[in-house]
Amino acid sequence: MPYGTTQSLPKDIMSSSCSIGMNAKTTIAPSLPVRCPDNTALKQQKLPAWKPQLTPAPVLSSFFIISLFCLAMGIALILAATSVKEIKINYSEICSHCSKLRENSFNWEKECQCFTNFTLQENMQGDVFMYYGLHNFYQNHRRYVHSRSDAQLLGRKANIQNSNCAPFATYENGTPVAPCGAIANSMFNVAIQVPLLKQGNAWWTDKNVKFHNPSAHNLSSAFAGTARPPYWQKPVYLLDEENEENNGYTNEDFIIWMRVAAFPTFKNLYRRLSRTKEFADGLPAGTYGLQISYNFPVTKFKGEKQVVFSTVTWSGGRNPFLGIAYTVTGAVTLLASCIITVIHLKFEKKENRTK
Repeated sequence: MPYGTTQSLPKDIMSSSCSIGMNAKTTIAPSLPVRCPDNTALKQQKLPAWKPQLTPAPVLSSFFIISLFCLAMGIALILAATSVKEIKINYSEICSHCSKLRENSFNWEKECQCFTNFTLQENMQGDVFMYYGLHNFYQNHRRYVHSRSDAQLLGRKANIQNSNCAPFATYENGTPVAPCGAIANSMFNVAIQVPLLKQGNAWWTDKNVKFHNPSAHNLSSAFAGTARPPYWQKPVYLLDEENEENNGYTNEDFIIWMRVAAFPTFKNLYRRLSRTKEFADGLPAGTYGLQISYNFPVTKFKGEKQVVFSTVTWSGGRNPFLGIAYTVTGAVTLLASCIITVIHLKFEKKENRTK
């Protein structure tokens, strides 16, 4: 075909559009492409549908209702969050000598403990939760997150050749570390004599699906030939000497710690108050002592450690973020509703004058 010329298409191809009145049983001429959908309500988009005609009155009413609901929810959530009783015990300075001691690799096997007192001015009624909190501790660091082994999830022995656990994979003599990796090595620990519940704190999926112990007659034989992480004082199969089922990779303290936090300041659930005897109504006011077995040092990177005791309400612990979010959303929506209402009334008056 010469450049710049056009060629007209055959009439049978150009007239391949479907007839509106054709039903599903109509036969199409062989010369036409068979691409026409059936003449049904579904394929012809004739199903009954609700097509509301929006007017200013229902739209503005909806805006005002939504804004008032968000404001009410925000105020209720903020009041609930502020009613939570919480006490924080920062022991970074008290245990600074232990942190300095543990920074030296030659002192990893030495146990260092520190003791602090705190006074509870008022009773903490209801359920009381004990958290451990850290500040300026970046668990989301790429090398820190990757320094773990899949053996902890699949129930296998620590693999000596597993490079994911570096630099805590093996000792200099070749003995594998179990559990290996930087996450497990920095696990939090504290001791307190108030009756606290060790189990029921981890997610059910983590406890029963994600983490498994290696299959063996007993855990000590399963971890034979391995050594504890450098900063640990006990092997992994003796984390809970009171309950054999709460040992190894299924230990709840270990499971909770292995779920890394997204922000450098965070707190994880450690214990729940056992509401028995004199603690049936909660944690009574008084002076308590806290004994800490300091293992992992954090002063080198200006980190801080603390213990948090907190009550809960219907909305959870002390976290005003959700309440503030609801309040801001409600306030912005209410302001927008008022502005739109003023604009609507102004233009409606102009339209009435014109008429």
